[in-house]
Amino acid sequence: MKRLVAVLAVSMLFAACGEPETVAPEAALPEAETEQAVREGTLALQQAPGSAEGRFTSGTDVVAFRSREVEPGVFSVEASVNGLALSALMDPASGAGALDGFAEANGADTQLVAEDRALLQGLSAALNRELPESDAAAPAAKYLRRSVSLWAQHPTTVELERTVLGEQGRGYTMLCSYAKCDGTYTGGCSAWNWYSYAQHDCQHGGFSATVNQQIAQLGDHGTCSGDEFYYSGGWKCGEPDHWSRPKVYGNCFGRCGGGCGGDTQYTKDATNHDGCVRNGHALASAYCDDQFTSASDDELFAGNCY
Repeated sequence: MKRLVAVLAVSMLFAACGEPETVAPEAALPEAETEQAVREGTLALQQAPGSAEGRFTSGTDVVAFRSREVEPGVFSVEASVNGLALSALMDPASGAGALDGFAEANGADTQLVAEDRALLQGLSAALNRELPESDAAAPAAKYLRRSVSLWAQHPTTVELERTVLGEQGRGYTMLCSYAKCDGTYTGGCSAWNWYSYAQHDCQHGGFSATVNQQIAQLGDHGTCSGDEFYYSGGWKCGEPDHWSRPKVYGNCFGRCGGGCGGDTQYTKDATNHDGCVRNGHALASAYCDDQFTSASDDELFAGNCY
């Protein structure tokens, strides 16, 4: 174990942590398959010092999961979903992690699809309800929550087996101050604190294209029917599709994870990922793959803002 973690840590010296894999604007990438509704279910969770494990049951489908502190400060998370084995080995102090996924029947490479994501999103929502917010959760439970949240957003077109490397200031940039308005992270805003710009690249152009940019108020400052607000002669509920720099807020814009998760990390890469999937693209759109991979280290390793 020490050897694996050391190899991951050393590789940080040679990797460009968190840098996006730029997609050419003219590339004809497919959108992901139609997403399925988040699966509701029942969570059975047991915690002990250094571990958290249990099952999430939704109809006839079951996700079994386990998180363990295998060495001081090193966490191993495993989940079984629809015949797919997922694993994450994380050394948060070094910002080094190894992710993998394969078919349980034969060990073959495979991918997460919409049905898997819907089930994992149900588990993620259940963990957010069950566990205390932010650093109040025990470490094994916190890294379980972060891993499941990441898998719940994992595009079909991104390989499950990969190394995730993160370091504050290089791999991820905290935006805690931008998540506040009127001095708080939650509640309505009378004095806005806009972040310019949430941006992505896609078939509509590169990062500098104004239709790929949004002026965002980060933080937990409202939601409408599970969506966000945009300004067009007044605040309206929904998501504008590639408008030129619209003002948007709500649904915890810029927060790692889906919506308002259990952790409170607001980062630049997570803001850009939100700016992609909420700007005319599906959650697992191939156009947002580079934003997803750039935000992966943020989700696993960035500190909480509060």
